[in-house]
Amino acid sequence: MRVRLIFSLKNKGAYLPFHHQYILAQFLKGLIVKGGREEFFNYNYFNFSGLKGQTKVSRSGLHYYSSLVTLVLSSPNEDFIDYLLEQVFATPKIELGNLIISPEYTEQEFEPELETSNKFVCISPLVLLTPSFNDESGKRFINPDTDEFSDLLYESTLTRMERSGWYNQEQMESFYKFQVVPDMNYVNKLREQQKKFARIYSVYDMDVKYEVRGYTLPFTLYAAPEVQDFVFKCGLGAFTHKGFGMLDLANHAPSQRTEPYKFKREGFIPYKSQQDREKVKPQDSDDSQEEN
Repeated sequence: MRVRLIFSLKNKGAYLPFHHQYILAQFLKGLIVKGGREEFFNYNYFNFSGLKGQTKVSRSGLHYYSSLVTLVLSSPNEDFIDYLLEQVFATPKIELGNLIISPEYTEQEFEPELETSNKFVCISPLVLLTPSFNDESGKRFINPDTDEFSDLLYESTLTRMERSGWYNQEQMESFYKFQVVPDMNYVNKLREQQKKFARIYSVYDMDVKYEVRGYTLPFTLYAAPEVQDFVFKCGLGAFTHKGFGMLDLANHAPSQRTEPYKFKREGFIPYKSQQDREKVKPQDSDDSQEEN
């Protein structure tokens, strides 16, 4: 399931760093541990987006100006999602970097019918390589239109699917068809405009800081529907449980595919117009968030 968690922003104009997935990851990990359910302490089959809202860019980072900001959470495990949301709503005041936010309400996305070919956009950076300690390989640039780009995503996806235990051997053997085809027209247009689609991001694992290269670009995935469903709910690539590799369907109107979910602040009534809520739609990509 995929849930949108909507916060009110208490200090408009406050900012987050451009690369703030690690801040969100640390916040969510703290909530998971705080809740006390040990079966979820090392649970990795979930994914989340960057924080979406109206932003302006400065040298400091992304300044948020919308009344509401949105975080998309996803996992096949509804019990885990509810557990995490319980911890969020038990925290009325949340500080993320310089932002002060408060959880207001949640929406559940309707599950789309995924086919053997789907065009996706990245709503958080896509990471291909998992570095080891004191290793720079995670920052290596890999051209999106090469076989290596697709092969690395295939290997990580099938490894995660096998470890999940959700699929039998016969199913795993049937998942051999897998191809990621980036939208190179989009990539080349960014190159011509001297804009970035691949950047270096920080990620923390066991209190160790790593630097990895993340990609934000649209692509078409050719794979079995079960594989499509897995990456849509659990993310694609490396460090998905740390907020990397979250996908959304391209050209899919976000306002037409949600319904209220059961978590909301007591007494809260969504007070913004549909037009204002559109300003925090989750498939806004990071591509406009260029550093000066």
